[in-house]
Order: sequence, then C-alpha cells, then structure tokens
Amino acid sequence: MQKLKKVQICADALQNRLPEGFAPLAGIVLGTGLGNLAQKLEQATQIPFCDLPDFPLSTTQSHRGAFLAGFLAGTPVLLQQGRCHIYEGRTPDDVCMGVRVMATLGIRSLVVTNAAGALNPQFDVGGLMLLTDHINMCGHSPLRGPNIDVWGPRFPDMSAVYDREFIRIAEEKALALGLRLERGVYIGLPGPELETPAETRAYRLLGADAVGMSTVLEVIAARHMGVRVLGISCLSNKNLPDCMEKMTIEDIIAETEKAGGRLAALLLAALPEIACA
Repeated sequence: MQKLKKVQICADALQNRLPEGFAPLAGIVLGTGLGNLAQKLEQATQIPFCDLPDFPLSTTQSHRGAFLAGFLAGTPVLLQQGRCHIYEGRTPDDVCMGVRVMATLGIRSLVVTNAAGALNPQFDVGGLMLLTDHINMCGHSPLRGPNIDVWGPRFPDMSAVYDREFIRIAEEKALALGLRLERGVYIGLPGPELETPAETRAYRLLGADAVGMSTVLEVIAARHMGVRVLGISCLSNKNLPDCMEKMTIEDIIAETEKAGGRLAALLLAALPEIACA
C-alpha cells in the first residue's frame, strides 16, 4: 500500500534539515560500494536516515544510511547513501521511500546506481552499463493498492522507463572521457541468494544483460511521479553458467569500489545537462 502521509511527514522532516534556500534539481541513489561520488559533494549537509520519522533503515553492509545535500559540478543534488531491499523483509513502500521523498521535495531527474552481475558474456567485470530497460522479477509492484492521484496516474506508461535523452548525454560524456559504457537490460530479483547456473541461462533467455536485487521498484515509483530516470550498473561479477565462479558480497563490494571512480567521473560530467534537460 502506498502511504502519502508517511512520505509527506518524512519529506517535511528532511526539508527542515536542508540548508536554507536549498532546492535540489536531481536525486542520486548510491548502491553497494558506490560511495566515491559522495566524496565529490561540495557544501555537503548530512541527514542520517535514523533522524527522519519512520524512514526505513538498511541492514546491508556497505549501505551507509544517510541523505547528503550539496552541489556536484555546481548542480544542487540530494544523494541517498544506501537503500533497503525486499530481501531484508521490507515492503515495496519501504524500498521506494527515499525516491518518493526526493520527488516530493521537487527533484525532476533521478540517477539510480547499483552493483549487478553481468549476464551478457561480452561484458567485463568492473565495467559500467547504462540501463536501457528492465524486467521486474521482484514479485512486487510499489503501485499496488489504491492509486495516489497527486503522485501519478493509475496505469503509468513504461514504454521508455530510462530516459533516452539522459542515455544520449551519458554516452556523449563517456566518449569524451574515454570510458567504455555498455547498454543493456537489467533484471531485478528479490534476493538475497545469488543466481544458479540454470537461473542465469533463464534470465539471459528473457533478454537480460545484468542482474541485481534493487533499482526496479524505485524506478517504477519515480516514473509514476513523473521523474525522469538514468540508470547505471557497475558490473561486479560475471555469470557464465557453464563455468560459474564462487562469489561473495565482499568480492562484489571490492569490484564496485574499483569502478566507483569511473562512475563518479561520468556523473560529474553528465549531471549538469541531465538536471537541466
């Protein structure tokens, strides 16, 4: 069930902690191991999730649990450091709380990042992938229950979930920076177990290029509220079903931290145009 009052109370509490006159143009959700960008934030103000009424806290290691308000490349942004997940026993409303709060505070552009396993055999570990589409295999929708008309329509269009203009901007900036940038479809699962070889084959047959346990529900909620979205995955491991290698969360964090610098450079270059598009 979507909870307008709960989101509004939390948004008001966050607004009261922001610097006077601060009006964010964009929001950014930082996934597993992707904290590098936070270090680039200028005039930063930190608001821990625990200081906001009923805001869901993440129990996942590497998710710090705070909003940061400040400027990236001159652009006023809200950074969401960490997220909660369905596998933590959370509801879709909990998972989407941060995105809905940021949208309530006026962001019109959202960048979602995540760590993902590469399913496409042509992709490399440590690479970056632009999300061109997604497949929702989470078993949930954040729009279930009575529609909140002030947020968006009952049946929101999903024909272009990831903004094509944002994708073009990101590709142009990556080319200028000399960064390799893949394009692909992300499949979102509830987790927390990693994929079996047979599941890997099945997801590839469905058309997925990367797999993860986040992002999809947040993006649905953002699009419902009219927020334009850019999605980027850091490819932390490679799923090759005929020669699967053992993978741990520590390995995933280590690989995404290596890619974090490239992701930060790309977003610093692209954000001013994305925020004003």
